[in-house]
Amino acid sequence: MPALADLVTLIHEWYPPATAEDWDAVGLVYGDPEQSVKKVMFAVDPTPAVAAEAAEWKADLLVVHHPLFLKPVHGFAATTPKGRTLATLAGAGCALLTAHTNADQAAGGVSEALALALGLTDLEPLVPATGEPVDKLTVFVPSDAAAPVRAALAEAGAGRIGDYDFASFSTQGEGRFRPLEGASPMIGTVGEIETVAEVRIEVILPRHLRRDVVAAMLDAHPYEEPAYDVVELADPGRVTTGTGRVGTYPAASLAAFAEAVAAALPETQHGVRVAGDPERTVKKVAVCGGAGDFLLDRVAASDVDVYVTSDLRHHPAAEFLEKGGPALVDVAHWAAEWTWLPAVAARVGEAFGHDVDTRVSTLCTDPWTLRI
Repeated sequence: MPALADLVTLIHEWYPPATAEDWDAVGLVYGDPEQSVKKVMFAVDPTPAVAAEAAEWKADLLVVHHPLFLKPVHGFAATTPKGRTLATLAGAGCALLTAHTNADQAAGGVSEALALALGLTDLEPLVPATGEPVDKLTVFVPSDAAAPVRAALAEAGAGRIGDYDFASFSTQGEGRFRPLEGASPMIGTVGEIETVAEVRIEVILPRHLRRDVVAAMLDAHPYEEPAYDVVELADPGRVTTGTGRVGTYPAASLAAFAEAVAAALPETQHGVRVAGDPERTVKKVAVCGGAGDFLLDRVAASDVDVYVTSDLRHHPAAEFLEKGGPALVDVAHWAAEWTWLPAVAARVGEAFGHDVDTRVSTLCTDPWTLRI
């Protein structure tokens, strides 16, 4: 069985905590990183009822979307709902991990899961994230030393492109140099020009890893004074992360699309609310898991036909429609974000196979319990 630390590392790799909003509280909330994990449960909200479900199932880890504590606390006595949640988990030996705004923007995150659940294709971020600055390192290495230098670069974090690692490009050539007085050349003689069969190795690396990658290269390189250069790249490449998602949908009326949305999401008392002409044709759709009215201006400036999100307020929605913007579909906050749970559970299952059992909580924690 994997250790809790292994699962935390993997989930943080998928949904990096550094990408969370400054006000957010994500990561491991409770648990011993060394403890073994066999059962992992996933839920949107860390409520007392969800904690009780995890304890009854004997889960070793509960992964939730919404934070249990957004503000610092000095204790978690079981005299409050939040305290009861953590006390229940602690009593059952169940760890707690939160992936909130770091899971919202990520590839395979909340908004992407919502878009896929609604049947959208050709997905792109509604607001692309700023790509991490990248460098390109070029180094010249004797042919027989190229393999260990490539390995050292990769192990230091260079050559990672999307879902691939150990990526590099090599070309054969000749290197020329003349060792001067005071040099201790591995190849060649002081005062004489030497020609050596060399390989030019090029790799891409995140700029924040530059120091570590260069150090690893120098440590693995056989030359006393290796020839290399580092170039800062202007384009970080295609950005697949960001806020919200935009995708295409088979042409349908707004009314038919809304019916499909209702069928795709877990049932809630909130239901699905629609603002716009029911006969309007829907082909291009924007979505944002969770409360998305902060994106209304961005959506208004786009060419989408409808925007699907949650927690839309009266005045912003009315003013948005008055400007002739896309139609609006307002769904339950919990239902929209629940679509992420099967997706992340499947990823964990694929990563650990039979070593870990997963369970998605179907307990509805939407606060609205009755619609008259």
